[in-house]
Amino acid sequence: MPDHLDAGEGLRLRPWAKRDAEAVLTAFADPLMRGQAAEPVDSPEAAARWVDQQARRWEAEQAFAFAVVRGAGGAEQLLGNMAVGAVDRRHGTGWVSYWTTPGARGGGVATRACRSLSRWALDEAGLGLFRLELGHRVNNPASCRVATGAGYLVEGLERQKLAYEGVRYDVELHARLATDPEPTS
Repeated sequence: MPDHLDAGEGLRLRPWAKRDAEAVLTAFADPLMRGQAAEPVDSPEAAARWVDQQARRWEAEQAFAFAVVRGAGGAEQLLGNMAVGAVDRRHGTGWVSYWTTPGARGGGVATRACRSLSRWALDEAGLGLFRLELGHRVNNPASCRVATGAGYLVEGLERQKLAYEGVRYDVELHARLATDPEPTS
């Protein structure tokens, strides 16, 4: 397990730690975060379980989630989550997911973090995967900008794939291959 990935401009991706539970609870208090976890993260205990789950999934090699942070030590600021899950070693594939805190949105944090995670996941020294996929609701243009800025090409539309609060949403599918060029900007 890497102790961190450098995402540039003072950003690091590092494995989640127990000390992150309070920041996770704060992040999930944002209304845009509803539905971003399998169970509500609405108490200190739920936040601690969420953090613990990231470590368990890592140990089982099911998913590899990183806290996106700026700074170090006591001055570290949590900005989001970047993960590759649904790892299929036989086919060399994985599913990328991410979220950011309100203060980190719109400044390129998610795009830089997604590029860093993707390089690691596609590199033989990292996970050695060949194909990474991600999807976003079509009504989420910010997530689309993250995907395309991180070098993910649009591959299609999954009709009414996700349901939030009784509403079904189409999802745009993106993918990046190990053979794709690194994004330039």
